[in-house]
Amino acid sequence: MKIAVVCANGKAGKLIVKEALDRGLDVTAVVRGENHSAAEKVIRKDLFELTASDLSGFDVVIDAFGAWTEDTLPLHSTSLQHLCDILSGTTTRLLVVGGAGSLYVNPEHTACVADGPDFPDAFKPLAAAMAKALTELRQRSDVKWTYISPAGDFQAEGARTGKYILGGEELTLNAKGESVISYADYAIAMIDEAVKGNHIHQRISVVKE
Repeated sequence: MKIAVVCANGKAGKLIVKEALDRGLDVTAVVRGENHSAAEKVIRKDLFELTASDLSGFDVVIDAFGAWTEDTLPLHSTSLQHLCDILSGTTTRLLVVGGAGSLYVNPEHTACVADGPDFPDAFKPLAAAMAKALTELRQRSDVKWTYISPAGDFQAEGARTGKYILGGEELTLNAKGESVISYADYAIAMIDEAVKGNHIHQRISVVKE
């Protein structure tokens, strides 16, 4: 299996690359500058400069793009649109590192995590930008996408336990009533989905067991 990880130098991207390599998969890191991931194969290009030919031949493309400042938040939508456009009509699957703010908190799917009174104001613009990108992604029937939301507490330095609970559109809590997962365990879930491909055109979520 051939996998390309876009924005492979980020915290999530690095661990996703490592998890894939540890399983013996053929991994290419897509980075703008010097490669800081464990992958030996590299495409040195900005995400927005990638072409269809750059990503041709990959079974899976993993989008680990992230933007955090007010002026760059719209890039969540435009970057995902660009990747969808160049993968449109191909058999390559697109897996997206998503956000938790858009997870539903009721069976009717009318309220999201970000709507809650305890959701920090500082994170609301980011949650809104990522939710917008997901809404736009749902319209793309021409791309084999899967959007994977982490738990509410997404811990960059958290331990790799090797276990996780797979959820769907709604916020899922573990037996301790927690919504938490480490980047390392999230990477396991991401590569599991890359290998199995069980959730095309779906948003799924993961939480620490």
